[in-house]
Amino acid sequence: MTAVEADKSKPKLVTIVVNGRQKQVPKEELFFDEVVALAFDPVPTGDNVDITITYRRGQGNKPEGQLKPGESVKVKDGMIFDVTATDRS
Repeated sequence: MTAVEADKSKPKLVTIVVNGRQKQVPKEELFFDEVVALAFDPVPTGDNVDITITYRRGQGNKPEGQLKPGESVKVKDGMIFDVTATDRS
């Protein structure tokens, strides 16, 4: 494998913003759980915890929206995610 081939096999990193903090991720798609893990350490748990994810500056066909559990979204450089955990008690 040449250096050019090795470089092509590495995923390109893009910078996204999660809750106001810059994060570098491979340029592909992110699932709901992955975005939550980027937002919180540790991830809030419990029967009454409800997590909401909104995003903006996304890909052309869906530049903004809400990400629900089990869903994924294609990421691009400069994309912004707002992740909120609320306790429904």
